[in-house]
Amino acid sequence: MVIGIDIRPLMDEYYSGVSEYTRLLLTAIFTQDKINHYKLFYNSYRDLSARVPKFNFPNVTVVKFSYPNKILNYLLFKIFHRPKIDLKLGADIFFMPNFNFLACSKRCRRVITVHDLSFLRYPHYFSTRHNFWQRSINVKKMLRQASRIVAVSNNTKQDVQNLCRVSPKKIVTIYPGVSSKYRPIDPGEPYLAEVKKKYQLPDKFMLFLGTIEPRKNVEGILEAYERFRQEQHADLVHWEGQAETGDETVSLVIAGRPAWGQRSVYEQARKNKFAGDIIFTDYITDEDRPYLYNLAAFFIYPSFYEGFGFPPLEAAACGTPAIVSNVSSLPEIMGNAAILADPFNISELAHAMANLAYDKKLRAELARVGRERAKQFSWEKSAREIIKVFAELG
Repeated sequence: MVIGIDIRPLMDEYYSGVSEYTRLLLTAIFTQDKINHYKLFYNSYRDLSARVPKFNFPNVTVVKFSYPNKILNYLLFKIFHRPKIDLKLGADIFFMPNFNFLACSKRCRRVITVHDLSFLRYPHYFSTRHNFWQRSINVKKMLRQASRIVAVSNNTKQDVQNLCRVSPKKIVTIYPGVSSKYRPIDPGEPYLAEVKKKYQLPDKFMLFLGTIEPRKNVEGILEAYERFRQEQHADLVHWEGQAETGDETVSLVIAGRPAWGQRSVYEQARKNKFAGDIIFTDYITDEDRPYLYNLAAFFIYPSFYEGFGFPPLEAAACGTPAIVSNVSSLPEIMGNAAILADPFNISELAHAMANLAYDKKLRAELARVGRERAKQFSWEKSAREIIKVFAELG
């Protein structure tokens, strides 16, 4: 059986959740499946071949189209419904790891991964350009035409059913994995000190890592941090006999690439009473991310909406305790391995910060539970379940 795969997410200059999902899932699929033949499709008018991971497997072929993206997407795919990608590749099944413009023949069985439907639930968290792009793709129609839909969480599965009116029989929940590179690192490992120096990190800090955009609630983090610092000597910590003195400054490190809506974040940070203890690192390289998690005292991720949420689970795999939102998929993914807080309640976030900042026993317990939780998510298991979907359709 020939399976076509859209690898356009791998054309991103900076890898994030979807591009990492695509790379790691496909590597795991190709490692396990030696029977089917995979033809990977991407399009680029410029030469971006250096961005394509080297999938050195005998049953994997990469096919490049060289159209300008706007012509391929808006003219050929959307208006003329050409070229039919499955016919070009000779594919029986076509797998899309994310939404994008596409044209396939009616005989082709399509499998689509849905990471989240935040743009349908909360369009105000996105730019006009992004919302226009999503409307142009016509996600609801695409999902209704799909043979099978892979949801990355049960929360996302419910959203697909409720927002797109898709039969639950077509939807299967397949959790992504956590890369083995996310692990506890020995404090004496030399590169740990290099990362600390490279990003000018303080001795003790709470960490946010993700794209700086409205949906991630970075402004809420900044407001809660200010309140936490103002009240850190008050009666916020209630873990009797276990609290630290609170004399040590806990800084805030915000790591990630700025995106739409980030201006208000930087403006709020400048006005923060403790602006001198707030550090923005910009994009963190793939190599440095595990070290950054290990250096943090704890991780904070009070996102308003997540379809899955990789960073808290990555932090947990590194033994770094986390605070996450009590909404969308995050309670499902993290279970009891994190402190759950209302992302709209600044006092609750500040209280959670205080508890983790000054309670060693709580941090140690969450680190232990978090490592065990992260072990439940593997790319090998994800790949097996995706391959099973292909087999059922074939």
